[in-house]
Amino acid sequence: MFGNGSQVPLGAFTHLEQTTVPITVNHQGQFPVVTLSFNLAPDASLGDAVDAVNKVRQEIGLPASIQAEFQGTAEAFQASLANEPVLILAALITVYIVLGVLYESYIHPITILSTLPSAGVGALLALYICRNDFSVIALIGIVLLIGIVKKNGIMMIDFALEAERKGGKPPEEAIFQACLLRFRPIMMTTLAALLGGLPLALGTGTGSELRRPLGITMVGGLILSQMLTLYTTPVIYLWFDRLARRFGTSSSASQEGPELVPVD
Repeated sequence: MFGNGSQVPLGAFTHLEQTTVPITVNHQGQFPVVTLSFNLAPDASLGDAVDAVNKVRQEIGLPASIQAEFQGTAEAFQASLANEPVLILAALITVYIVLGVLYESYIHPITILSTLPSAGVGALLALYICRNDFSVIALIGIVLLIGIVKKNGIMMIDFALEAERKGGKPPEEAIFQACLLRFRPIMMTTLAALLGGLPLALGTGTGSELRRPLGITMVGGLILSQMLTLYTTPVIYLWFDRLARRFGTSSSASQEGPELVPVD
């Protein structure tokens, strides 16, 4: 009201207009949010879809006041990708420590772990040939391969070290005998794991798309690692053995120092 008691019209300080507004306004924290959903095209992976969405977001040039984040399955996918290298590295470090304590050596665990790259390459090749994406389930299969494949190296290295320490055999003969005598148990355990993964890789029905990457990584990794392990492991074992002997001899010679000869 004015000082003289007259009323102020509402149009003096407001503007009335009819328009359409959303029935509800979603909030995340204190900020309003809008959810945009998308589906995957046939034969398209979630990783490709996430990359396409990020590319479009950069091309649009959103203002700094608008923030875009993934939710649901896409968010879980990005979180899994961020943790994959840490998970694999932690598994390798754990295996190395356990094998180092078992053999009391810094070198022989590396010889055993040398069987893992062939298994990883075989798993990735199998996924590529079968046209499957590298998903979280495929990552679980590779972690399983770390435990399955390294037993081939353990069987051979354990026998070779026993033959060297107690049998007095040279490294070449020890690792050769290990390959001959451990071939059958290595093949039996590998075939048992491989045949156990075949139903997962070839299975159909409800939920098969979730189990298939696990079986494919196991079968592909075991096949390639089995083909290469009996050839690569002895070579790496002998190379590391010569390297250890070379550094061991030089260090012992440096510690002894020059020999003093008495002179009359």
